[in-house]
Amino acid sequence: MRELEDISHHLNERISSLQRIVDLSVVELPQNKMKKLGQELFALGELLLEFEKCVEQQKEQLKHLKELEALFQNNLEYVQHMRDNMPSHMPRKKSPANERESVVSQKAEADMQVVPPQHDKKTNKSYVREVDIITMPEFESIPQYMKGRVSYDQLNAAVQSINTAVAAKYKILHQSVKTLNNHSRKLHQRFKEQERKDTKGQFFVVEDDLREFTQIKVDKRFQGILNMLRHCQRLRELRGGGLTRYMLL
Repeated sequence: MRELEDISHHLNERISSLQRIVDLSVVELPQNKMKKLGQELFALGELLLEFEKCVEQQKEQLKHLKELEALFQNNLEYVQHMRDNMPSHMPRKKSPANERESVVSQKAEADMQVVPPQHDKKTNKSYVREVDIITMPEFESIPQYMKGRVSYDQLNAAVQSINTAVAAKYKILHQSVKTLNNHSRKLHQRFKEQERKDTKGQFFVVEDDLREFTQIKVDKRFQGILNMLRHCQRLRELRGGGLTRYMLL
């Protein structure tokens, strides 16, 4: 921009000089004056060409800057969209079985008595499987007719509720019956009655377990969520004995 201003200023000076020569042309000029006028005109033409060249360069630079501005604006909108739509549930790596900690609801904790720590060799008994969080690509792969109005956060909130119920249920099952209070003993007996030969060594919950340990409503909408979890290969159904067991995969 400074270069254009300098050329423009110099050009105006040359034009003013030529104007003075033209004004004096009404009288007869010596040969040397006419020669100088021709030189000034030639120099002025060269300056005009250089001025036009600089103008074209500035236009190209302005075009390039506008393209950069548009690219920056697109990146800014993309980053703002990511910030405004950051999922509350992020995928996490699976932890080793002996390092997992069960998340148990307050209601389940109230039903279980505190057992003094013992040196039990069967440490693997405390392992409780969890349903993995649904990733955003998995959520987007679910057909729209199946998703309905359920959002990504709502789906993973249901996953957390299922994990809470599983943790509470199997914490009771992993304890000795002698250490449980009356209510927990009844639950322990009910959990045992739910099991079959084809559920041995696997983790599952039924609707009563979800009602017992969580605040989630087991309604038509929740059935749709279960369909989504089956689609994402997090659960499978096993029916029998008047119960529907939701088996963790």
